[in-house]
Amino acid sequence: MEEKQLKLKLKKIANLAKDASFKLNLVDTATKNTVLKEMAEALIREKEKIISANKKDLQAARKNKISEAFIERLTLSDERIQEMSDSLVEVSKLDDPVASIIKSWQRPNGLKISKVRVPIGVILIIYESRPNVTADCIGLCLKSSNCVILRGGSDALNSNKAIFSILNSVALKNGIPQGSINFIDSSERKAVDVLLQLDDLIDVVIPRGGEGLIREVKNKSRIPVIKHYKGICHVYVDSEADLNMAGKIAFNAKVERPGVCNAMETLLVHKDVAIRFLPGMIKELQNAGCEIRGCAVTRKIARNFKNIKSATEKDWSTEYLDLILSVKVVDSLSDAIKHINYYGSHHSDSIITDNRENAERFLKEVDSACVFVNASTRFTDGYQFGMGAEMGISTDKLHARGPMALEELTTYKYIIEGNGQIRE
Repeated sequence: MEEKQLKLKLKKIANLAKDASFKLNLVDTATKNTVLKEMAEALIREKEKIISANKKDLQAARKNKISEAFIERLTLSDERIQEMSDSLVEVSKLDDPVASIIKSWQRPNGLKISKVRVPIGVILIIYESRPNVTADCIGLCLKSSNCVILRGGSDALNSNKAIFSILNSVALKNGIPQGSINFIDSSERKAVDVLLQLDDLIDVVIPRGGEGLIREVKNKSRIPVIKHYKGICHVYVDSEADLNMAGKIAFNAKVERPGVCNAMETLLVHKDVAIRFLPGMIKELQNAGCEIRGCAVTRKIARNFKNIKSATEKDWSTEYLDLILSVKVVDSLSDAIKHINYYGSHHSDSIITDNRENAERFLKEVDSACVFVNASTRFTDGYQFGMGAEMGISTDKLHARGPMALEELTTYKYIIEGNGQIRE
């Protein structure tokens, strides 16, 4: 498509979304909940259509020799479609944040002031590879009365298009304003460049994907950006950890689903328990197909194991999204905290310890969106937190941090009621 035509097309979509945003705000909670439940049913009813479209994307990915980790994120199964459906049902059960009063008070002059939640307006979401994001974002934006413009990656174009088509049909059938849900079916990279300049029509952009995508969006956008950055997540095994618990948590955090942002990328182990803990842990990880890249002390302890690579400086700040794990032995809790704050991405980090004082220090001093004690980092997830779903995991500090769900998709306004007051 010629650049002029593309600009006109995208601006038309953004204008439609902007107009719809004022109408969507008037749709009542009961209607939104009904639509969400019908969307959930439609996903199951039309799952063969979704899987058929997904197979086209998977065939293209394999033909292009895309990594297995990427293909895992791209794949839709009966189970994953059921999870998408369940998520929409959960969102329908949650309280509607729109029009809820955050706080209210009365001034001495009689003015009544209320701080009230309102939708952000029009949200642009730019994302890669994971088609379930399409359903999650549609559900959350509808419940929070935000219009959404979806621009998925070209590798998942068929899957995303099928999901959008099914869900948007349900919305329109139930009277949701046209333009509330929008999908950009152009795979041209310049489409993103055009969208990022429409700051008069789009209120916020949320990029979800690799480091390159997020940096590009941040650098080019005239629209405020909420970054959902990479997940360099750590599990620290303290000197006073239950080592059996630590092993189960570390294995889950790395192996259960390595291609997602809340998977552990670096395992830190206190020197006092390293000799007892690491040999069994490394054996279990290697049996699961995990490559180990260790510090000098780790490699010395694991000298009887084959294929333990030497960790480089770059490894400590790498998000592998694969069965690869960096392992470092540290001298103290202070060293562990220092390592996490320096090399981490401020996403999710966990301490395994029976010492409450050490746990409290870790919780207070680690500067991450989600900090755990004796639990896997894999729980950093909107659904697991009881939020129904998530737009992603924000590593920003403004305006949202951690799993971004319904409340994070609202801003607020002040409502002031008087009975004739004037300022003197």
